[in-house]
Parts: sequence; structure tokens; C-alpha cells
Amino acid sequence: MGKILTIADLKNQAQRRVPKMFFDYADSGAWTESTYRANEDDFAKIKLRQRVLVDMTDRSLATEMVGEKVSMPVALSPTGLTGMQHADGEMLAAKAAEEFGVPFTLSTMSICSIEDVASVTSKPFWFQLYVMKDRDFVNNLIDRAKAAGCSALVLTLDLQILGQRHKDLRNGLSAPPKFTPKHIWQMATRPKWCLDMARTKRRSFGNIVGHAKNVSDLSSLSSWTAEQFDPRLSWKDVEWIKERWGGKLILKGILDEEDARASLDTGADAIIVSNHGGRQLDGAHSSIAMLPKIVDAVGDRVEVHMDGGIRSGQDVLKAVALGAKGTYIGRPFLYGLGADGKQGVTTALEIIRKEMDVSMALCGKRLITDVDRSILA
Repeated sequence: MGKILTIADLKNQAQRRVPKMFFDYADSGAWTESTYRANEDDFAKIKLRQRVLVDMTDRSLATEMVGEKVSMPVALSPTGLTGMQHADGEMLAAKAAEEFGVPFTLSTMSICSIEDVASVTSKPFWFQLYVMKDRDFVNNLIDRAKAAGCSALVLTLDLQILGQRHKDLRNGLSAPPKFTPKHIWQMATRPKWCLDMARTKRRSFGNIVGHAKNVSDLSSLSSWTAEQFDPRLSWKDVEWIKERWGGKLILKGILDEEDARASLDTGADAIIVSNHGGRQLDGAHSSIAMLPKIVDAVGDRVEVHMDGGIRSGQDVLKAVALGAKGTYIGRPFLYGLGADGKQGVTTALEIIRKEMDVSMALCGKRLITDVDRSILA
């Protein structure tokens, strides 16, 4: 095994260690995957200005996201089935994020529950909410996040219906996995993954099983989402959710200036420019292409964050230069987790931090809080 120097190195290692259906789940987009690819490719079109003979001592990437101190403007995205990339995945990733000084966001569709993650962390984490038709269940989720001390609620707006991801359908994705010959073969070729999985009891959707009405066993994510995700979700729903929650609220999935302006009336603390990692509307613009337009549309009336396509520290630096006060990584930390558990997540964060720090210095800046469009060529 060569030295791990890039997120791509972690991706290659994860591909060798994680069963195909779960690796593909993390690594897929909707339909033709054009938006998924654009999220990465559009970063490469943005060029940096190299500056020389400036003082590069005492650099700092420290800043704040929704009023919370962070060691760099990067949070771990809420990702479903994280605990299928590696046993107890959400708990390990949350611990790595806490030690690194960056926020961890737990998905509603996580394998480890809110309570599981709270049991292994000492700092508050963030919780991402999907709105279900079963409002009692939604209220219960919000209350559980409050009880666990979560310090921000991330409300996902762009998944009322599920975009089609061909790989998942071909693989017959489920959690826990089905035991067809194909699935057994996929797992048998990943013995360490199987051994770790055998040692944990967390193999299904921990926030849902035993909490939602009539759900004692959840074999398929798609059947649950088809039944339960509420297609009538509207701006009015943001009001009662904000009221019930009573804390910091972040709206995830804004990709249009009109929606960004509409978000200003909700009293949200931040919006995340996001196309769900290219997993929902294929053919939509990349997040980084829409970021400056959305920043211009809302000015400083709401904090703007972004996710989608970040694979390096330079990508984070470019997003910050274009006005993002924070960014989120999903696949990079999942690759790290699949490759090497908690240490792999730390490695992913270290790769991003080091590249951001060096690039910032070579652009003539010492503080991430001073980075703006002036560093772009």
C-alpha cells in the first residue's frame, strides 16, 4: 500500500475494503451523474493568484460556522448509511471530527442513532432532519436531537422524492444487506469489513427502527423513503420546525437565487448551497458554479455554506474565496472511513487542512478569515 497523500488515495483504498454495494452508494450520482461530475470538475476551472514576498508566519484556518468555533471552515456532511462503510461509522467519524475541532452532522438515515453518537462524544454535534409524513416521528426526532444536546439542526430541502441512482438499483442496496449469492460474494471478498460488522449490533437505521410507528425492521431504504418522505414539504413547514427546535437552523439544498432569497424570511441561521452531491436533480448546475450567484443574492443577511465536489484543501479555499463561510465534505470522509476507520477520517481532514494552509500562504494570506475573491485569478 503506497503512501496516502490525497482523497483519491483514500477512495482507492476504500474501494478495496468496502463491499461494492456500499462503496457504490457513497460514490454514485443520479441518472447520468453529470451533476456529480460537474461538482468536482468546476472547481478545476477556478484559478488562484500566486503572490510572493509576503509574510507567511502565524497562519490560521480557525473561523466560525453559525457562531461555533471551528479549526477550519469544514464540517462533516450528513450521509446516510455511514455505518455501512465501516462498523459504527457515525460514532467513529464523530469522534474524529470532535478531536479535529470541526462539526459532525448526523443524518436521519444513519446506522448509529443520535443516542449512540451522543454516548461517544463530549462536544455537541449537529443533526440533519428529513421531514416525514409521520409528524409525531419528526417531532420525536427533533426532541431526541435536543435531548442529545445537538447544537444545530440541518434541514434537508431537496429530497422530498428520491432521485434515481442506477448503481443502487443494480446492486440491490439494502441495510442490513440481503443475502443473495451476489451480496454474499461481495461481502466474502471483504473479510475485515465483515469481521468488524460481526462485532457490532448496529446494522440498520438506528434513528428509525424502534422509534417510528410499526417499524421494527427496515430492510429497504427506498421503500421507507417512498412511503414516508413528505412531498408536500413547503416553506411553511420550516416555521413549525424552527419553532419546535428552538435552536440554530441550517437549510440544506439551496441551488437557486430565488430560493436563497425566500430562505431569508425563515429566520434560518445559514443556508447550504447544495445539489445533494449530484444525487438528486441530474443536469443541475454544480454547487460551486451557483455559490457566487447565491452569495450576491443574499448579501450578508444569512450565512452561506456550500457542499458538493470538495476533494482537496484548494477546493475549500476557492469556496471561501467565493463567499462561503463554511463547507461540508461527504465522500472524502466516507472514503477515509472505509479505508481506515476513525484514523482514515482524521487522515482525510489532515489532507484538506494541509493543502488549504499551504495554498492560502502561497496566495499571500495568513488568515482564512481574510480570504476573499482577491485571491482568484
